[in-house]
Amino acid sequence: MTLTVRVPEELSARVPVEQRAPGLARDSVRLLVSRGTRVAHHAFRDLPALLRPGDLLVVNTSPTLPAAVDATIGHARVVVHFSTRADDGRWAVELRDPDGSGTTRARAGGPEGTVVRLPGGLRLVLEEPLSADGERLWWARVGESRGAGAVAGMLREHGRAIRYSYTARDQPLAAYQTVFALETPDGAGSAEMPSAARPFTGRVVAELVSRGVQFAPVTLHTGVASGEAHEAPYAERFVVPEASARVINAVRAGDGRVIAVGTTAVRAVESAVGADGVVRARAGWTDLVVTPERGVRVVDGLLTGLHEPEASHLLMLEAVAGRAAVGRGYEEAVRGRYLWHEFGDLHLLLPVDNPHTEHCSSN
Repeated sequence: MTLTVRVPEELSARVPVEQRAPGLARDSVRLLVSRGTRVAHHAFRDLPALLRPGDLLVVNTSPTLPAAVDATIGHARVVVHFSTRADDGRWAVELRDPDGSGTTRARAGGPEGTVVRLPGGLRLVLEEPLSADGERLWWARVGESRGAGAVAGMLREHGRAIRYSYTARDQPLAAYQTVFALETPDGAGSAEMPSAARPFTGRVVAELVSRGVQFAPVTLHTGVASGEAHEAPYAERFVVPEASARVINAVRAGDGRVIAVGTTAVRAVESAVGADGVVRARAGWTDLVVTPERGVRVVDGLLTGLHEPEASHLLMLEAVAGRAAVGRGYEEAVRGRYLWHEFGDLHLLLPVDNPHTEHCSSN
């Protein structure tokens, strides 16, 4: 899906909302609500009143890694974005050039055998492109045998959160962690923040629970998604725990709605549903791409950020809510001067009919 709307550059959220004015908190962002093509404007703090007792929010517990690190290739300075760690110890990485203003710009990847010198004496050797469709992301191996924790330790000491040129300045890693983030035993996490959950605060969560809204934690470690490239998502590690599978199935059997917090939560839970429509505990890798043709089998609604008009994520939004709803919502978001990107405003897509009606491309 390609939207016809143009998003003005000034609608990029340049700093977290809590830094824009005194007294603001993470839950001070705005919330656009779409029910089909009907659109309403709210504050994010209104979310508890917009949901119903028995509704279920599926949330991603993946923590954000300090995945950007300065490095060199020969005498040239580069920035490495560590995206995804494979089971064989390799990392999918993106090399980028410093742009002189504190962020980076796109850089041609490769060639095979390129040696990247990292802080702490580590050497990264590029082996092959991640995808046959492009050479932006490469599989690379740390040249030294220092154990699986070598990269994790280097990132903890020398890394910082990935950011792009639409942001004003570096932020502490804490600015990129959500209230649902949990440290993982193996140090795994997301290269970029599962940002749809960023506006949640303890106050909002407590009010949701008091109103009878439930939560189902899942984990999906998301990789990099540079603003310059809109490739389809590649394989990512995920976990849907047994307890979460049970509560999702129970809500679907009743009158509640399953609402995913972020596209990562959609990908995780839709990767755990069988042909019989039952969600089961699963862990591993998912290469599922949710499109209008595939549709969604579990998710009734979606709380998400505002995506670039040509981003592949919009196909997932269309699968959940239909093309007309997404297009109308984005037109209204631009008209209403909503803010884009990870520090921006939110979009809640809710069903207009029976919550378990089959979603398909004819919506």
